[in-house]
Amino acid sequence: MILQKSKLFIAFAAAAFFLTSCASNKLDLYSQSAAISGKGGTYKVGNPYQIAGKWYYPEEDYDYVETGTASWYGKDFHAKYTANGEVYDMNTLTAAHRTLPLPSIVRVTNLENGRSLVLRVNDRGPFAKNRIIDVSKRAAQLLGFQTQGTAKVKVEIMAEESKALKAALTGKSTATYASAAPKSNTGKIITIPKKKVSAYENYTPNVATSGGYYVQAGSFSNMNMAENLKNQLQRYGQIKITPAEVNGSTFYRVRVGPFSEQSSADTALARIRNAGLTDAKLISE
Repeated sequence: MILQKSKLFIAFAAAAFFLTSCASNKLDLYSQSAAISGKGGTYKVGNPYQIAGKWYYPEEDYDYVETGTASWYGKDFHAKYTANGEVYDMNTLTAAHRTLPLPSIVRVTNLENGRSLVLRVNDRGPFAKNRIIDVSKRAAQLLGFQTQGTAKVKVEIMAEESKALKAALTGKSTATYASAAPKSNTGKIITIPKKKVSAYENYTPNVATSGGYYVQAGSFSNMNMAENLKNQLQRYGQIKITPAEVNGSTFYRVRVGPFSEQSSADTALARIRNAGLTDAKLISE
């Protein structure tokens, strides 16, 4: 297994060197190789999910090529878990994509300056303004568009490298970080439902114009269940439980946030839904 990992890493490093040597500017090869190798996480494709009324359908597409707008994301998600269970580091070379398998290896070329970079896709997004990929802060620096924020790019999946990465990861346990069911104070296992159950309220809060964006992951009539969910969601950011009276009953809403931008909240929502909480929704206050 160790030999297999070493060969895989060398292959990725060689691919990184070849692609960056073709660019118009010298790029950070050491950081690139480190980003491709990755740490932790599992292989997953994921179920269809909906963000802001639009459906996305993750799939294994080894012929994927797309031209469009790239953006980057940084400190709002730094040190948080990605959609496949890795830890996001804005200073390494990774990216978020709406539908490609996690992780995948892609080549991103900035069509405005000719720079090309190999990135490890390990997260979901972006979901704003028809952008096709979100890259890390370091990747945006090396591709030359950190200051301007966006750039026109070409994204191509590296099929052989992505398949090799899948083979290496699926040889291990396929359990994901989100599959572990939380325990209540009494030790009873509570499984997070993937479909609506009676414990969830069917109430849509009024949307305010200020206060930031939140992801409401669940709403329970039982405080212990709310606490269980809160404990499981710590990896996604700041969590709070807010009691609310609805039709004479008290519900405990579990919310992630606040996020200052809707795009950040959309990304968090996708991660949480991808983890199995398909009833999660975006709210603003």
